[in-house]
Amino acid sequence: MKQNTTNNQNLVRDETETRSVSQVINAKTTLEGEGFVVHRAFPNGSLREFYTFLLLDEMGPIEISAGEAKGAPDHPHRGFETVTYMIKGVFEHKDSQGHSGKIKTGDVQWMTAGSGVIHSEMPEKEFSQKGGTLHGFQLWINLPKKDKMMKPRYQDIPANKIPIAQNDGVKVKIIAGESMREKAVIETRTPIMYLHFTLQPDSKVTQIIPQNYNAFAYVVNGEGLFGDKQIHAHKEQVILFGQDGNEITIRASNDSSTPLDVLLIAGIPLGEPVARYGPFVMNTEDEIKQAILDYNTGKMGKIDF
Repeated sequence: MKQNTTNNQNLVRDETETRSVSQVINAKTTLEGEGFVVHRAFPNGSLREFYTFLLLDEMGPIEISAGEAKGAPDHPHRGFETVTYMIKGVFEHKDSQGHSGKIKTGDVQWMTAGSGVIHSEMPEKEFSQKGGTLHGFQLWINLPKKDKMMKPRYQDIPANKIPIAQNDGVKVKIIAGESMREKAVIETRTPIMYLHFTLQPDSKVTQIIPQNYNAFAYVVNGEGLFGDKQIHAHKEQVILFGQDGNEITIRASNDSSTPLDVLLIAGIPLGEPVARYGPFVMNTEDEIKQAILDYNTGKMGKIDF
């Protein structure tokens, strides 16, 4: 989506407007699960949630010594989706419906918790024994009211099935949505865009965003300039965009020796009330109380294998 477009596409681009940056927020470092370090983009003291998106955690990057890997043992979810994207390392997961598997370097697991599951996410046994680099992301996406009690499901996408496009110093992995004429293989309940860009120093990308999408970016590594006024942001910062245009521009700093790695995430706001309590996200407090009751009485099952 750089400048080598056709004449018809140029006519469309002439009518586009670049979105502004409304806010830049620092991620907060915290502990999750058994005590592994995460950089929490949100929710934190500056931002509770961002419309459809409920949480974004960066796990690591951290060097794990042999036998010291920690994870998130058995815990419940209801009413939303979790997207786990492994940059490096290996996690294995199990749930109360009998699902299990491994998420390796570059893989994505898109879990729709729906009516509820008990889930376990732990470093893979061999990885835990040997140690190594652990780095990944988990994004929580709210479900619309009509889907909150749907049957849980998984979409496990190995790294070699995730579309990649490249152009003029820019590479993009298309986890959800579309970029550079490539489309994701993920099926989403709510229209979502989840793109991982890598920009070489002084390269630039312009990504078309539907006008009704809310959008934010998270800097994984390096530094860059964002939006119509080229606002500077660096590693472990969240960039919130306004809805005053239908394209987003990102440029890698020209004086950096490090490529800019950035996640660009966008989606349609649901416009529904949100009631949340830990791992339960519903529309009303009564629904939250029911979720807690169902969990405490074993209706979400248990992991017994």
